[in-house]
Amino acid sequence: MQDDPKTLVSTDWLAKHLKDPDLRVLDGSWYLPTVNRDARAEYDAAHIPGARFFDIDDVADSRSDLPHMAPPVEKFMSRMRAMGVGDGHQVVVYDGGGLSSAARVWWLFRLMGHTDIAVLDGGLPKWTAEGHETEDLPPVVRDRHMTARYQNHLVRDVTQVSAASKLGDHEIIDARAPGRFRGEEPEPREGLRSGHVPGSRNVCFKDVLNADNTMKSPDQIRAVFEAAGVDLSKPAITTCGSGVTAAVLSLALERIGKSDWSLYDGSWSEWGLFQALPIATGEA
Repeated sequence: MQDDPKTLVSTDWLAKHLKDPDLRVLDGSWYLPTVNRDARAEYDAAHIPGARFFDIDDVADSRSDLPHMAPPVEKFMSRMRAMGVGDGHQVVVYDGGGLSSAARVWWLFRLMGHTDIAVLDGGLPKWTAEGHETEDLPPVVRDRHMTARYQNHLVRDVTQVSAASKLGDHEIIDARAPGRFRGEEPEPREGLRSGHVPGSRNVCFKDVLNADNTMKSPDQIRAVFEAAGVDLSKPAITTCGSGVTAAVLSLALERIGKSDWSLYDGSWSEWGLFQALPIATGEA
């Protein structure tokens, strides 16, 4: 794997740079309630030395009824300042699942105009399996100013996704498991219909990962998208259940050099809720 501090870095890279004064490590673990894992408790018990806990449900828009929608710029800046993360820092984010929710944090930083952020390939499971150190101490935090420049082109709302679905001028790529995409399995959140956005393609986020939850090579990623019928010449919109694993696909697209992508923040938590929005079932 080729390390890239703007997308993905290896455990070896992090081990080598862990004591760099301008490196900040974040634990961005988040789990569906059905998994029965407590991300904060796991962080408190063991985390990469110096890591801060990034709570996806807290660094979010509290005015929205939808889960963990992107926060206002001011809230993001204040939360990061309190965590001691700011301008001039190289950020590395990981999660306890291997490579899932960390990509959402990567996308949030990108949305706020920060590109010096990478996901740890294979996450905490790979780090600990290789015998690297963890600790249970709270990090020493010093305030650091953060400047944010919101990048509108990296996010899409329901109106924009609806237009893209009708016009067919974007590839809408759904990161959920095939059974949920086809409408054969119930959604983990109550009150949602089953199915997918009409015209969307299904690339389960796990399809761009290896068995050890590291990301596949760029050539392999490209082949996965093409096998799912994705036209990579079109702009892409990634979606999932609530905008978390969609970011894994966004990261994968960035890894193959595709920059004309955006993420549907409301994802199926929004689309599946409103009866007026059309849904499709079965294969794409």
